Amino acid sequence: MINLFYFPKNRVKALVSTDSGIKDFRGKNGLYKEKNYMGYEPEEILSIDFFLSHTDIFNKYIEEKMMINDIKPNPGHKALAELEKMGKVKAVITQNIDNLHQEGGSKKVLELHGTLKDWYCLKCGKRANRRFDCECGGVVRPRVTLYGEMLDEKVTDAAISEIKKADTLIIIGTSLTVYPAAYYINYFRGKNLVIINETPTSQDHIATLVIRDNFSKVFSETLEILKNN
Repeated sequence: MINLFYFPKNRVKALVSTDSGIKDFRGKNGLYKEKNYMGYEPEEILSIDFFLSHTDIFNKYIEEKMMINDIKPNPGHKALAELEKMGKVKAVITQNIDNLHQEGGSKKVLELHGTLKDWYCLKCGKRANRRFDCECGGVVRPRVTLYGEMLDEKVTDAAISEIKKADTLIIIGTSLTVYPAAYYINYFRGKNLVIINETPTSQDHIATLVIRDNFSKVFSETLEILKNN
């Protein structure tokens, strides 16, 4: 996942949602470690072909493994929103699909992979914030990018534009292994690249600063420091 947070003359990116109780995908206890669900692997289930051919299994997997409607923003999300209000954070670019940045108060959020908080009917277009049975009998899906689908071009263009404008880019909580988003680091031309992650990443060697710590802790402490200065 790539969460990019930009500070104005410092521009900010995060394992952000795990502190709220959401499983990540590739961590040691992540969803992809569970290799068999009703005879299928997670990467197969989360593909457009599987959704279209096995919609019931897809929906069951989402409800059992990825349901997010009762998950709340953590202190790190709220700290980012406060930093935005202070004029310090200019944008959040995220691969997360949980909508927690918005619920935490952030205003400018670019969701590269969409969100599980927006479901719509492929037949009539009716929308809701969770899965529903549509009266028209159409198939309902989440507004997320599945394997085999292209990312939203408008969102990716906006994300790349923000990265190009950054003076300091902070990458938080990502393995930097998911493409094409992991490639976006190559658009950064600023002065400082900061990586905050609890485990090593493939780009640590080019970072100005590497912090091995927890997202919520780092940004909550950052907020307090800025408030007191």
